[in-house]
Amino acid sequence: MADEKIKLTPGMHYDSLIEREMQDCYLRYSMSVIVARALPDVRDGLKPVHRRVLFAMHKLGLTADKATMKSARIVGEVIGKYHPHGDAAAYDTLVRMAQDFSLRYPLVRGQGNFGSVDGDSAAAMRYTEAKMTRVGELMLDDLDKETVDMGKNYDETLDEPLVLPAALPNLLVNGSSGIAVGMATNIPPHNLREVTRAIHAYCENNDITGEELLNYVSGPDFPTGGIICGRAGIRDAYLTGRGRVRVRARVEIEKDAKGRERLIISEIPYMVNKALLVKNMADLVRDKRIDGISDIRDESDREGMRVVVDIKRDFQGDIVLNNLYKYTQLEDTFSIYNLALVNRTQPTLLPLKDMIRYYVDHRLEVILRRTQFDLKKAQARMHILEALRVACSNVDEVVAIIKNSKSTEEAKLNLKDRYAFDDIQAQAIVDMQLKRITGLEIEKLENEYQQLVITVQDLEDIIARKERRVQILLETLDAITEKFGDERRTSIENAVQDYDSEDLIPEEEQVITLSREGYVKRLPIGTFKAQNRGGKGIIGAGLKDEDNIQSIFTASTHSYLLVFTNKGRVYWTKVYNLPEGSRNGKGRPIVNFVNLTAGEKVSAIVPVRKFGGYNCLVFATKNGVINKMDLKVFSNPRRSGVNAITLDEGDELVKVLLVGVTAEEMEASARGEDIDDDANVAEVEESDAESADEPVDSSNMAKDLLMLATKNGQAITFPISSLRTMGRGTHGVRGIRLMDADEVIALLWLKSERKVLTISENGYGKRSEPAAYRITRRGGKGVRNLNITEKTGCAVFVDSVADDYDLIITSREGQVIRIPVESIRLTGRVSQGVKAITLAENDKVQDATALPSDDDIEQESVEAQAGAESSEGESPVEIAEDVPTPENPADGESEN
Repeated sequence: MADEKIKLTPGMHYDSLIEREMQDCYLRYSMSVIVARALPDVRDGLKPVHRRVLFAMHKLGLTADKATMKSARIVGEVIGKYHPHGDAAAYDTLVRMAQDFSLRYPLVRGQGNFGSVDGDSAAAMRYTEAKMTRVGELMLDDLDKETVDMGKNYDETLDEPLVLPAALPNLLVNGSSGIAVGMATNIPPHNLREVTRAIHAYCENNDITGEELLNYVSGPDFPTGGIICGRAGIRDAYLTGRGRVRVRARVEIEKDAKGRERLIISEIPYMVNKALLVKNMADLVRDKRIDGISDIRDESDREGMRVVVDIKRDFQGDIVLNNLYKYTQLEDTFSIYNLALVNRTQPTLLPLKDMIRYYVDHRLEVILRRTQFDLKKAQARMHILEALRVACSNVDEVVAIIKNSKSTEEAKLNLKDRYAFDDIQAQAIVDMQLKRITGLEIEKLENEYQQLVITVQDLEDIIARKERRVQILLETLDAITEKFGDERRTSIENAVQDYDSEDLIPEEEQVITLSREGYVKRLPIGTFKAQNRGGKGIIGAGLKDEDNIQSIFTASTHSYLLVFTNKGRVYWTKVYNLPEGSRNGKGRPIVNFVNLTAGEKVSAIVPVRKFGGYNCLVFATKNGVINKMDLKVFSNPRRSGVNAITLDEGDELVKVLLVGVTAEEMEASARGEDIDDDANVAEVEESDAESADEPVDSSNMAKDLLMLATKNGQAITFPISSLRTMGRGTHGVRGIRLMDADEVIALLWLKSERKVLTISENGYGKRSEPAAYRITRRGGKGVRNLNITEKTGCAVFVDSVADDYDLIITSREGQVIRIPVESIRLTGRVSQGVKAITLAENDKVQDATALPSDDDIEQESVEAQAGAESSEGESPVEIAEDVPTPENPADGESEN
């Protein structure tokens, strides 16, 4: 077709002619790349350039027991006789076959600089030398016995093998990779011992299934070691020919002399550049994408690989390691695609069984052709020995015939006439030396002949019986495996998703603090138990004038933290991800753990042990909107966060509380019913002016009450049950009707044993009994909480506190005071309160924080643990991507 001329027929346009020509040329080019350059042959696992390099070295006599030869000489032999391409292609091939980090069983032994796992290039070919390894020699065993087909080289002056005999199952044990036109191959290396066992199993039962072969080949075995996480990708690759395996570096966590953790990297994933890996880790530390690393050192030497990553004191090595897995090639994916040439020209995707089958068929053919070659040679020798035996038995007559002949040709004719010899036999008798007619030589001839008879019979039996050839194949392979087989370098462990890093972290109670400036840390609960009463306490340690505690709570190391922001979004993190701070440390910015966007700040953090049970989240916004959602709708974490509540323009999320409800309330709320206790609920007008100074009996106060408090001194109290449970991303309902310029500043869950503490911007404070606040219907104006005057100013802080709490008040000018809550007088609901802090002229209270005592923290921990043990739900299994669920609408449906 190459010589055909495409003629322009009537009705055909030049465009069609060009299109046909382009298609034809591109097809030829594609097939040339596929067959002659990019894809390996399924039989020997070699591409043409690899095959030609080995064949050239074979012709040069560069066997393992000989001296090495300059690489330039070898490359010249290759490109001058067999591979008419650039010398770089031939030399790169030679180099790769000599690298023990590229091939599981190198075929070439290099002397000099042949590159490194750091990506260093090999020295120029004029500086290096090479020869075949003993494994490489196995690829050419019996090549001179007509075991494979030969073809002409590029100029048709020499013969070259079209495939090598390949006593080694090279395609499986060394793998291959290449990019062709419209296709590519990526076959991983394997362990020779496992491949041999699989070949044995196939030869014993040709009907063995791919599933059964998995019992013999556990998975790829990379020359650089590493750890394969999971077996699903291996199974897919072996059964279908394609799959993906996740490979991790081998890393040990140890402690140095100072007790600080460090990571010791001894193996890395296959084909990963170690120098670039170390540089990438350093760049991530410099750009602060990964925190907790103080130093990275490459201490690799001739003894092996060793990269040391020093961990900062307040960080956990396993957490840092997980981040390195996530952001670097310490964890890499190897895509398996077993594409190879079948019948020299057909690219075929091959399962494991087919790869073994084609190799076995090739080896059986090689053994058959080698046996036929040996048989032909033995029979030829027997043919000559038969004539020599006759000549020795009739030596006097044979000598007389030769002596009486005028020439050699006449002697040969006379011998042929007398004994019916053919030309070969007659020539052998004429060429026979006189010493062969001695008694000893005649005996040797007879012994040789009898031995050849046995050999011929054996060779004929091998040709006639396939099981003999299979036996020879397996015996040869066993001998190779015995000599060159070794243990696996790559281990196979459970898939990453089969276990969680928290399994390595003990479950302990922790105290978490969040400062106004966004610094977060955790301390063991035991830190508080060890303190003496009457001091400033651990909570105050590390506080500075410019930053104060915003919130403090207890949670287990395995608990989730739901981080809610002023924009109504929620982010997830685990408690153990937070740094375990010291008493005097500030912690770390919370933005290191959750991906806050520009302008977002944390409004509330809610610890969650289990996402089941009868638990709800209650939301309050600055504009008086309130919402209640089942905790379960937040059980599908997403790394990028999700929209928790939809806010009106200009509105912000102020507070989020985790509250418990009864089963009846949960079921009724799910039906959309309000469960208002009419006996305890009354609409209160602004004109209600009952005396708030009279003592109030709180023993009969209703349970599960919420309070919204505003800047202008209003407060509304209503049952949690009056709120209907809504879905995530919804807007909510009106919680309190606000007057002009008013806004919600607090959401409280009222408890009878605690008091309502209010602080105003001019430094006045008061405590009131919760029972002093009438229970009203949701959505009203509420009742007076603080008598706002020019002297008091607006309310800035409202919270539910116990008598043994401490109060920290911060002013706009940076003044800070810490006082016991008991020092704030217990007064009526509408009173102005007493002076809590004396401010400088024109200074105002900016914020306040009520800090629980050590005993309160311990009690909170006990209650939380008891609640977790009785909770019914399950924790989320994995971090999900941004995929909407029926309970969790897509962000696009709930966000502006």
